Amino acid sequence: MSSQTITLGGGCFWCLETAMNTVEGVTSAYSGYSNGHADNPSYEAVCTGETGHTEVVQVTFDTAKLTLREVLEIFFALHNPTQLNRQGNDTGTQYRSGIYYHNDEQKIAAEEIVKEIEDNKIWPDPVVTEILPIDNYFQAEDYHQDYFTNNPQNQYCNMVVAPKLANFKKTFVSKLKKS
Repeated sequence: MSSQTITLGGGCFWCLETAMNTVEGVTSAYSGYSNGHADNPSYEAVCTGETGHTEVVQVTFDTAKLTLREVLEIFFALHNPTQLNRQGNDTGTQYRSGIYYHNDEQKIAAEEIVKEIEDNKIWPDPVVTEILPIDNYFQAEDYHQDYFTNNPQNQYCNMVVAPKLANFKKTFVSKLKKS
């Protein structure tokens, strides 16, 4: 198996991690914090906005089953890349849209897809997704992993994650893992 890892920030990591873990070819998707200046930050510290970290999901995928392009298309379908430092009601620099690439191929692919989105005017506003090399990554606390699955009673999950996941599954039905 040939695998690749990319780190993506698209708002609250619970949404992105949940969706990515349902995709055929994704071998792991872990919530974490990236590209900040504090070592081993906590969720509480990241939420202050003072650590500079983005809430991210580090996605590892089998390149024989899923292309980098497909991963990026899924990423852009899961959030609004034109909202600076926010997604919906979640506001703060930790919710910024970002692609934190691990190699030049990922950088080029990210730049190409952003250009296509802009050229085709998919969104009425400009894309603000930052495309930067991965500077650091710290896996989030255990309770953030598989949060949606493990916390079905959570109001945020029911109001935000569940509808987003349902729409995602309709759009990408052919890409979902078989149960």
